[in-house]
Amino acid sequence: MFSAFCVACTGAAASAPAPQRPTVRPGIDVLLSDSFALVRDQRVGFVTNVAAVDANGISAISRLRGAGVKIVALFAPEHGLAGSAAPGERVASAVDSSTSTPIYSLYGATTAPTSAMLAGIDVIVVDLPDVGARYYTYLATTVEVMKSAAAQHVPVVVLDRPNPIGGAVQGNILNTAFASMVGRLAVPMRHGLTLGEEARLAVADLKIPVQLRVVPAAGWRRDMFFDQTGLPFRAPSPNLQDVEALFDYPGTCLFEGTALSVGRGTDAPFRQIGAPWLDTVAVLTKLRNAHLPGVRFTGVGFTPRQPGDRKFADTTVAGIRLRVTDRKTFDPARTAVFMLAIIRSVHPDRIRIGGSFDRLAGGPVLREALLRGDSPQRIVASWRPGIAAFRKRVKPFLIYQPVL
Repeated sequence: MFSAFCVACTGAAASAPAPQRPTVRPGIDVLLSDSFALVRDQRVGFVTNVAAVDANGISAISRLRGAGVKIVALFAPEHGLAGSAAPGERVASAVDSSTSTPIYSLYGATTAPTSAMLAGIDVIVVDLPDVGARYYTYLATTVEVMKSAAAQHVPVVVLDRPNPIGGAVQGNILNTAFASMVGRLAVPMRHGLTLGEEARLAVADLKIPVQLRVVPAAGWRRDMFFDQTGLPFRAPSPNLQDVEALFDYPGTCLFEGTALSVGRGTDAPFRQIGAPWLDTVAVLTKLRNAHLPGVRFTGVGFTPRQPGDRKFADTTVAGIRLRVTDRKTFDPARTAVFMLAIIRSVHPDRIRIGGSFDRLAGGPVLREALLRGDSPQRIVASWRPGIAAFRKRVKPFLIYQPVL
C-alpha cells in the first residue's frame, strides 16, 4: 500500500479569497517554518534546480543548508542544476566543488535515481518549478524519483509551488499508450494542477507504492497567476524567460512537432512561431477572422541564433507573434489548433505535422484530424468529454481552491 497525503492541506484549501497584493509562501518556506520535522536529522537527497527559490529569492538549496539540513546528494532535472542546458541536452553528473556533494543528473545516462545514488539517503525532497503544461518534463522526473524511492523504501517530500498560469483546464487528454517524458499522465495540455497535486495523482494512477508527503504553497489559490503571488520569478529553463511565455507554451509547444520555429534562439521563444516561407498576410487574415478570445496576432520577423532545435539558424524568418490581451479568456491549446489548421490550409505541403508531433499531442488523434482537414472548432469540441471526466477524476488529489 502507498501513502500519499498533504501536510497542512486543510489550511491551504480553506484560504480566504486573495487580497489585492497577496503574499504566497512556497513549500520551501512552509517546510522550514511549519514542517521541519520532515527533514530534521535526516540525510536528504534534494531534487531541484536554480529556479527553486524562497519568497525572498534565496535558493532552496541555500535555505536547507542554512537551516542545518544535511544534503547528501543533489539530483538535477532537464536543463541541469543551473537551469541553463539546452532542451533535450543530456546533462552529465558532477560534484559540487564547494561541498563535495554529488550532483546526479536525471536527464543524462539515466532518468531515474539508481539504488547506488539512493544509498545512505533517508528522505528525498523534491522542489521543482513546474509550468502548468503537460509537456514539461519535471513531472516525469518526479515520477521516476518516486518509483525509485519506493523500490528502496525511501519516503518522498514534494515542496509545492503555485501553478504559474493558474487553474484553467484546456486541451486534449493524453492517451497513456503514448506516455513519455513530455507527457507522463492522462492530463490535458494545460492541466491546472500544481506539481504536488500531479504527484498525488501519479501515485494513484501509476500505483507507485511510495510514502509521499506534499508541503503546500501557503496562501495560493488556483485563480491566481504567478505575478499576483508576490513571489520572485526565476526562469525554469532557457526558453521560458518570462510569465507571458508560460501562458503561450501549452499551445505553441505543439509547433515543435512541425516544420515551423517556435522562436528558440530569439528574445521571445514560444511567444512567436514562423518559417522563411510563411505567408503571414494570408495566415493573419484568417486568424483575425477567427476572433479567438484573449489574444491578438501581429506579423513579426526574427532570426534564430544558435537555436536548440536547429531550425532556421541565422536565417530571417517570417513569423506571427501572440500577444495575450485577456488571460482569463485566452485558451492556448485552442489557439494553437486554429493556428495549425490555418497554416496547413495556406501551406499544406510545408507545415509537416510529423510523427514527433504525436508525443506532444498525447497520441495521433490531433495530427490525424488536422491532416484530414477537420475544422478547428470540431477538434476543440471533441475535447470536452475528456476534460469533464478529468475534472471529476482529479478531485480527490486537489489541495487548493477553487476546485477544477
